[in-house]
Amino acid sequence: MPDNAVTDVLIRREGRAGRITMNRPAALNALTYPMVGAIWRALLEWQADEAVALVILDGAGERGLCAGGDVRSLYESRSEGSQLARRFWAEEYRLNALISRYPKPFLALQDGIVMGGGIGLSGHASHRLVTERSQLAMPETTIGLIPDVGGTWLLSRAPGETGIYLGLIGARMGAADAIYAGFSDAMVPAASLSALVAELSHSARPVDAILDGMKAEPSPGELARLRSRIDAAFRFDTVEAIQAALAAMPGDWAKTTLLSFAPRSPLSLKATLAAIRHARGLGSLEAALAVEYRLTVRLFEHGEFLEGVRALLVDKDRKPRWNPSRLEDVTPAMIARLMAPLPPEEELDLRAPATP
Repeated sequence: MPDNAVTDVLIRREGRAGRITMNRPAALNALTYPMVGAIWRALLEWQADEAVALVILDGAGERGLCAGGDVRSLYESRSEGSQLARRFWAEEYRLNALISRYPKPFLALQDGIVMGGGIGLSGHASHRLVTERSQLAMPETTIGLIPDVGGTWLLSRAPGETGIYLGLIGARMGAADAIYAGFSDAMVPAASLSALVAELSHSARPVDAILDGMKAEPSPGELARLRSRIDAAFRFDTVEAIQAALAAMPGDWAKTTLLSFAPRSPLSLKATLAAIRHARGLGSLEAALAVEYRLTVRLFEHGEFLEGVRALLVDKDRKPRWNPSRLEDVTPAMIARLMAPLPPEEELDLRAPATP
């Protein structure tokens, strides 16, 4: 894979800020393997640089920060086995963990579309800022995967059963919903972003004081209003029981939500439910990433992820041949095998240096 990271992600110093700009606007700033390494190296350098007081992450163009990882490249690597996929996910997850524990303020501007890998880059930052244009989501079940990049960790800590709802059907969150679900911290109007970046980069004022002067109240969201219905339907331990609860529930929201399950991988749906429930009992983002790595690797090697990418992004026929094709054929034993530890030498090691 050619190293286009120099142009695909713009890394520079501006005043006291380390600036990272995702620079693939035609691809909605999708994250590639070389970009992961470039960001990692910059963060390590700035961590030790006293002249860098904070880091700002944003995306080129006005359509989004990052629509996810470059899953098409992973699909195209399938003839090589899972080696590239394993390297990509391992390095990406190490980067997610580094961002979560970064010792300096890390401000992620979650403007526009932020999905999948974009959540991994921004959702674990110390300061997560949405705008009125923001659309956040974890839609991985449509491509035969599970919410990864620490997604199960974030979803497991959303209020009530909203994380299960968001993870299973990939519902989009506007500004208010992203804040409510714990994926974001505050809203800043899109028109104020340039002024915010300039002041953060060149002012000596504390970061939080600058943000307090720029924050705005988002328009009301949907999650808080729907919370009682979400909790009633998504509190069950099986996807089948959740669907039955939705089928028995009156109203258009329940009908629409039930229909949204149809195009998704039965295997991914059950793995996602199990992973989010499991993450509730874990003690750290790193522990959740380790489980996610097992799942993504095995869903790649099983072929579910490859079939999902083929149907949605390559052939675009939107007719995935899921295996198994029915929820009732996905057994608890199958999910247990997906989540079981890999051989010790293959487990995700977040302590290892990233070298893409």
